[in-house]
Amino acid sequence: MTPDLILPHDGVLPHFASRPVWCGRGSTVIGAATIGAQAWIGDGGVIRADGQSVVLGDRFWLGHRSTVHIATFTHGTTVGDRVTVGRNAVVHACQVGSDVVIADDVVILDGAQVDDGVVIEAGATVFPRAHLPGGFVYAGSPAKPQRPITLAEVAERAERLREAAGDGAPAAPADEPEVEESVFVARTARLRGRIALGAGATILFSCELQAEIGPIVVGADTNIQDNSVLRSRGEGIVIGRDTTIGHNVRMGDCRIGARSLIGIGCAIAPGTVIADDAMLAAGATTDPGQLLEGGHLWGGRPARILAPLDADKRSMMSRIVEGYCEHGREYRRLQAELP
Repeated sequence: MTPDLILPHDGVLPHFASRPVWCGRGSTVIGAATIGAQAWIGDGGVIRADGQSVVLGDRFWLGHRSTVHIATFTHGTTVGDRVTVGRNAVVHACQVGSDVVIADDVVILDGAQVDDGVVIEAGATVFPRAHLPGGFVYAGSPAKPQRPITLAEVAERAERLREAAGDGAPAAPADEPEVEESVFVARTARLRGRIALGAGATILFSCELQAEIGPIVVGADTNIQDNSVLRSRGEGIVIGRDTTIGHNVRMGDCRIGARSLIGIGCAIAPGTVIADDAMLAAGATTDPGQLLEGGHLWGGRPARILAPLDADKRSMMSRIVEGYCEHGREYRRLQAELP
């Protein structure tokens, strides 16, 4: 069994030590990824090594709609043996040891190091460059140690998490929206309803855009990254141009301005308005109807102002947009070559 979609990056295809035990619907593996024996990849699971390498050890389990990715210019991702990742989690540009359990909705961020024999509880965020020593259960945002844990307990938690995963929800039939040639929509993305995609927009792997009630409008050169889910239930979703929606974002009816960035694993409540030139840190949430002013870095649950949006952050946001425009052009070419 192989993933639904395998693509090279810079001419390099993924390498599997052996045929995976299971690959779910819409699963995707890209680029310089090395995956150990007895891997299990759930529905919508995405492993992307497009710029740095991803190395995953033996008996790696990736839950439904979870994402493993890299930081293009700085960090790859390395994961040890017997690591279990739950549903809707993100393992991003970090190092994870062996015998680790990463529960549902966890986000691990760039440069973090997770040692052997760790459990990270559901919904936790491991901040950039954090170090989680082995032998503990961690929870919270940022993730902090809660109590010691033995390897036997880690193995039991892994087994329970895998048993709880069950089958993924049946995928709704997708529409094929008419898009201009500069737009990239991944073959494993699912779009339904009234959706307008601006020139150069990029909709990445295993995303879901559901606009059967209210419309979804995505601005020019905006990217929506792997496993993000946008559901309009009324007034619709409007996203400005040159904006980044990170991996595994959940979003209801809202307005997001131009040149903004919504970080990995954020949850945007219905009625939220995010102004132009705003950045929402990974793992943050908004309250219904909340207004996020431009020119600031926001974070927390619910989001609050953390700092002014300085020149370095603005430059980083611009580089991400440019990089994803390039990714979109390349993936569009590669996808067109597939049978």
